Amino acid sequence: MRFYRPTWAEIDLESLAHNYKQIKKLLKPKTKVMVTIKADAYGHGLIPVAKKLLRCKVDYFGVASIDEGIRLRKENIKVPILILGLILKKDIGPLFRYNLTPTVCDQDLALCLNRKAARLRKPIKVHIKIDTGMGRIGILSTNSENIVKKINSLEFIRIEGIFTHLAAADVNRKLTLQQLGVFNNLVLQLNKSGIEITLIHAANSIAVLNFKKSHFNLVRPGLVIYGLYPKKNLKIKLKSVLNLKTRIIYVKRVPAGYGISYGHDYVTRRGTNIVTLPIGYGDGYPRNLSNCAPILIRGKRFKISGRICMDQLMVDVGNTPVKIGEEAVLIGVQRGNKISAEELAELAKTIPYEIVCGLGGRIPRVYL
Repeated sequence: MRFYRPTWAEIDLESLAHNYKQIKKLLKPKTKVMVTIKADAYGHGLIPVAKKLLRCKVDYFGVASIDEGIRLRKENIKVPILILGLILKKDIGPLFRYNLTPTVCDQDLALCLNRKAARLRKPIKVHIKIDTGMGRIGILSTNSENIVKKINSLEFIRIEGIFTHLAAADVNRKLTLQQLGVFNNLVLQLNKSGIEITLIHAANSIAVLNFKKSHFNLVRPGLVIYGLYPKKNLKIKLKSVLNLKTRIIYVKRVPAGYGISYGHDYVTRRGTNIVTLPIGYGDGYPRNLSNCAPILIRGKRFKISGRICMDQLMVDVGNTPVKIGEEAVLIGVQRGNKISAEELAELAKTIPYEIVCGLGGRIPRVYL
């Protein structure tokens, strides 16, 4: 489809495949991979990313909602799909129609699923979420064994998986090992009780890289698949998948002492060229990157000048003789210089997830 606003994100699917292969190299041969593709595959595009990963022989997909699962099924994607978020009892119908696997954290939902499955004479697979210290969704580990046993006794429920989520694997090794210990002990106790669950998983991106004990027999990488590092100085070579680009739409010469954008936070120190780029916070480019984020033009790093507007931002390029239509890079590489999502996240005092997930739908994705 043709787009007329010259701002776009390039998605390099070969880099995606490279990153997937790098993760596979860290795992034992029989360890399966569930790639997290929620939030429109972290802003990279749900369907194109899923189809590329299918060609890489991914084992499982993790999504946030039934809606995301349905989108995948309507594209004839047949691998197992786990709904990582919780659902309301009134919304269980599509799980059966589209063969989606729900996360279960309480007996009420399990009973509701069992009743529906009994009426359809169609057992349903579920994954049980255990809260070992995240404090989000999940059965508290102190009471989990009895609840899992009760859910397992339901005639039409098949517990395919059990999992937990690590709260601080990037910053707190002690807490992470404690969580893994609690989770592993529960799995062992269930085994002793005769409940052997097929899929056991705990590892997010950073745990895949730094905690082999977390691998069990299924891992759930997200960020690293998209070429983003959850922590500095990790010993893995990833390739960036998303590049954010735009084009100069206006250039003008302004004198010294000239205020730029709302509030005149930026005032020119000399006569200079100001370029306008057609991207702003309405596209999900964070407004708090005003006056600090880098932009690449002609391979040189410049800085955003003044407050980022809803649809546009300005850059002081000094005496650089730029022209309308020239390419500017906000995330990516130009003539050997690079701007990463991690760098922008640090400037914005946030995490790389928010930078890429926040890029809005009006930025076209161009797949390479």
